[in-house]
Amino acid sequence: MKVMLVGNPNVGKSVLFSRLTGVNVVASNYPGTTVEFARGRLKLKDETAEIYDVPGTYSIEPTSPAEEVAVNLIKEADVVVNVLDATRLERNLYLTLQIAALAKPVVLVLNIWDEARHTGIHIDTEHLSRLLGVPVVTTCALTGEGLSELQRAIADATPPSIKLEGDLWAQVGRIVGEVQKIERRHHTLLERLSDACMHPSTGLPLAAVILGAAFYLVRLIGESLISYIMEPLFEHIWRPVVEQLSVWLGGSGFWHDLLVGQLVPTDNGYAIDFSQSFGLLSTGLYVPFAAVLPYIFAFYLVLSFLEDLGYLPRLGVLIDSFMHRLGMHGLGIVPMFLGLGCNVPGALATRVLESRRERFIAATLMAIAVPCMAQLSMIAGLAAKFGVALLVAIAATLLAIWIAGGYILNLLIPGESPALIVEIPPYRLPHIRTLLKKVWMRIRWFLKEAVPFVLGGVLLVNILYSVGVLDWVGRVARPVVATLMGLPERATAALLFGFLRKDVAVGMLAPLNLDPKQTLIASVVLSVYFPCVATFVVLIRELGWRLMLAATAIMLATAVVVGSLLNLIL
Repeated sequence: MKVMLVGNPNVGKSVLFSRLTGVNVVASNYPGTTVEFARGRLKLKDETAEIYDVPGTYSIEPTSPAEEVAVNLIKEADVVVNVLDATRLERNLYLTLQIAALAKPVVLVLNIWDEARHTGIHIDTEHLSRLLGVPVVTTCALTGEGLSELQRAIADATPPSIKLEGDLWAQVGRIVGEVQKIERRHHTLLERLSDACMHPSTGLPLAAVILGAAFYLVRLIGESLISYIMEPLFEHIWRPVVEQLSVWLGGSGFWHDLLVGQLVPTDNGYAIDFSQSFGLLSTGLYVPFAAVLPYIFAFYLVLSFLEDLGYLPRLGVLIDSFMHRLGMHGLGIVPMFLGLGCNVPGALATRVLESRRERFIAATLMAIAVPCMAQLSMIAGLAAKFGVALLVAIAATLLAIWIAGGYILNLLIPGESPALIVEIPPYRLPHIRTLLKKVWMRIRWFLKEAVPFVLGGVLLVNILYSVGVLDWVGRVARPVVATLMGLPERATAALLFGFLRKDVAVGMLAPLNLDPKQTLIASVVLSVYFPCVATFVVLIRELGWRLMLAATAIMLATAVVVGSLLNLIL
């Protein structure tokens, strides 16, 4: 039996789904789309049913790819569990009546029931059940209230008996008038904060503070995990294993370079460097697990908190008008925000955008002008000796490229950006257990889906290096780097290395004794010209080869144009 959790966005479906399914969850893309849904198992009386967390929709007359997937899943349902926000009954009931017309067994769930009581909303659930002809269950997904009753109702669900008459909105109004009463009350502190976050005069400063605090928190958590957990694990536990394998393979040769990588010079001779050796068992494992995973955990922790709190829809609405000028709606800021910590979760986050056009623009802009935290730290170290003014110039240049790139892509790529249609939920303090479970589901997806692509990318780079392709690319690029961009010829190696690890590539610029002008050009070009191999392979999965090749051409052209212009102007 297929059970579909259906409802408007932000009614608590995902939290309810998490409560009902436990840990046996599979995230999938709907066939032929990149719209994701989750599927799990639900134990009923005498059978185990499949339960689906359907993408949020306001109507069964779809206006976006996500709503099309929702409607298709509803048509496949044996039982529809229609989840409503009990604090917004009138807004949610329109979809309920549309579902009733499909004559499928339905259970109505009034979720966020605790908040409805706290805010003075009284709903006669027995009368509502008689009017609709379906069982009505009240739940609080965060605490688990009402879940056992819901499971019993699903097992006994029958089609609605309500007779649909005339205009559905008029019928919704009559039903709400009969079953709901609201007491007068004063605004709460969270509601006043919500209003402040939505008004431009206060919302923009608050957004700067919130995003700045989130950015600092992600950096603190990510760097702490790397310094105190991941690097010690690799150094003290994994290094002896790889070193023994290196000795067994003779210290060089094809299989040594493929598995262990090349040994790099140190004060005591030659050794394995997990950042630079680029073997499958050295850099291939170090990059996704030690360099990327800590930032992914930190970002998903902060992102999930902001999602469950209800801030992200407010941020999207606040900057929606500006983001449309760049070819995306307001939630396009999410991949950019994630990309500042690590471009890999930023690439994955482009899924919040509905159309391929929007995802392509967002992914390209993020890869071009949003350096990851590790790269930002290295750039700060490289440019710090020239003062804060140079750091500000680098940041301002990247911001200008991001804005100009968005305007140009929006003009050149046919199509339109869909409107941001999102219901603003009230602020709610996240439930810790549910929050951590959501983070774990996202990390598990990364381990299952992204890590194999990263390993494949490292393998491909090793093969290209072995056959001399990368050396040839370096020789071809040297005149462009030295003549057009005004950089030393030795900077070519650093720029080429940036495809593997951009932060290490920035570090390779330090011995070149660049002047302030060259430091600015090198830092900007290294940020712009290509994503690191981990981001590159994930973007191939998200966009496909054709769009990724188009994005690559845009990145390379932008790097040459920007580097040459900066050299000419300065």
